[in-house]
Amino acid sequence: MSEFAVWAPRPRRVQLKIRETLYALNGPDEHGWWRLPVDDTGHGTDYGFVLDDDATVLPDPRSLWQPNGVHGMSRVYDHSRFEWTDQGWQPAPLAASIHYELHVGAFTPEGTLDSAIGKLDYLAELGVTHIELMPVAEFSGDRGWGYDGFNVYAVTENYGGPDALKRFINACHRRGLAVVLDVVYNHFGPVGNYTERFGPYLTDRYHTPWGGAINFEGRGGEEVRRFFFDNALMWMRDYHVDGLRLDAIHEIADRSAVHFLEQLSAETRVLSTTLRRELVLIAESDLNDPRIVRSVETGGYGISAQWSDDFHHALFTILHREPGGYYSDFGKLEHFAKAMRDVFVYDGHYSEYRDRRHGRPVDGLSAHHFLVFLQNHDQVGNRAQGERLEQLIGMDRAKVAAGIVLTAPFVPLLFMGEEFAASTPFLYFADHDEPEMVRLVSEGRKREFAAFGFGEKDVPDPEASETFTRSKLNWGETGEGKHSEMLNWYRSLIHLRRTLPALNDGDRGHMKMNFDEEHCWMDIHRAGLGRGDVRILANLGGDAATFAMSSSYRIELASQTGILCGNSAITLPPNSLAILSCELV
Repeated sequence: MSEFAVWAPRPRRVQLKIRETLYALNGPDEHGWWRLPVDDTGHGTDYGFVLDDDATVLPDPRSLWQPNGVHGMSRVYDHSRFEWTDQGWQPAPLAASIHYELHVGAFTPEGTLDSAIGKLDYLAELGVTHIELMPVAEFSGDRGWGYDGFNVYAVTENYGGPDALKRFINACHRRGLAVVLDVVYNHFGPVGNYTERFGPYLTDRYHTPWGGAINFEGRGGEEVRRFFFDNALMWMRDYHVDGLRLDAIHEIADRSAVHFLEQLSAETRVLSTTLRRELVLIAESDLNDPRIVRSVETGGYGISAQWSDDFHHALFTILHREPGGYYSDFGKLEHFAKAMRDVFVYDGHYSEYRDRRHGRPVDGLSAHHFLVFLQNHDQVGNRAQGERLEQLIGMDRAKVAAGIVLTAPFVPLLFMGEEFAASTPFLYFADHDEPEMVRLVSEGRKREFAAFGFGEKDVPDPEASETFTRSKLNWGETGEGKHSEMLNWYRSLIHLRRTLPALNDGDRGHMKMNFDEEHCWMDIHRAGLGRGDVRILANLGGDAATFAMSSSYRIELASQTGILCGNSAITLPPNSLAILSCELV
């Protein structure tokens, strides 16, 4: 027997359809819920809801299994059937973590969670501690990034369905790898969203770039909040996910006394205590507001960490000149030095791009509350042609950039394939089943990049299957030429980060950075507090750069040959990096 329940305050009548039989649900109760227990409806039973006099069978908004896509009937799924083998599992602390973002569909030729298991030993050997999965909730069609889903409780069949995610996470934990799942709590996708038929999931008080905003504060908002809280807890409790990456939280509009994020962090802490293992929440935020990651006790929301876009933009614009958009606010070494020292470049300063003051200072917070990166799905996939960094700036500069990120005091995040300078692009792709939506997405993409000088033929059609297949990694490259060289460089950097205590210190006060704007070099000093200092020397200029150096320093890693080291100085050729350590007596 299963009890079927649905929150549906809008319809006057709700019926449950199982096979050819319709059952009238009991309700609504005072909170708008309808319920009915039905015999012989265990794991694998297909069902749907019929509202009022419309004969259309709608999927359950809380469906755990959607084997036939966003428009199909839901299927009963019993979490207790899976046999876990990760008893006693504990993830690496967030402060000691190295994250690896991947898209399941493009990560392997097969594009499934089961096939991704075959690459876990590779990731463990690389030195990754946390795998960040782009969204796996059910979405329209056979391919997509996952940010336009509707069935947020159901693992897409494109990747293997709910059992496949459990097999993947179980296999990750067996190899010492934690899993962070990307979730979207700021909007629903445009195709397959039937929530408004059931209740006020959306509000017209606010708007997001992707459509209607979620109703977190209006009438009925309590049940909408519960919808997402229960979803978050499900991933961490029933799928053994070690944390969530919260997409674009700046588009979550909530004026409640207890903000949605604050309550989510509180409920996550209770679950973490109950399960006796660390659970993390990582936000993507455009607000430059440290309250996101401050503890609830000090007036913050209690989120564990957030992505630092200012770090990326400041570093990227040193490496590659690209006018327009938010990059217009960056481009100088002083911007990057501020990102290293203060996290946010715009922490109350005037932003030309926004034409207003933006952000507030980060005071008293460890750098381990912030994730930094050279590339991620947005910074690669939202380029017209999906170019990766090495394709834009070349091997030498890309190796320098990797060295800077992996020796910074922040938590590093890699994007799949960057560690071997993958030649394949990562493009924006989708597979909407409504012709009008296909047209709008394709034409919108071309219009977006026309302003940057791209002709229609230069912008891959996101709805074309070829766009997706071109984005799949070519694993045969890892043992070849420059790809093998880059992979060895990343492995060495990660090993060195693990080896030198100074590189694991998140206290920003223990780091100093000198730089020369004109000649484009930087000298980053990481104090080891009695356990050995580290210097990261980087020359991104067109001429050799010479740095004074005491004889107590030795070179741990260098990005290329041609570095000259004497008793009192070291000279770096253009586009090179050296990491030096010094044992303190």
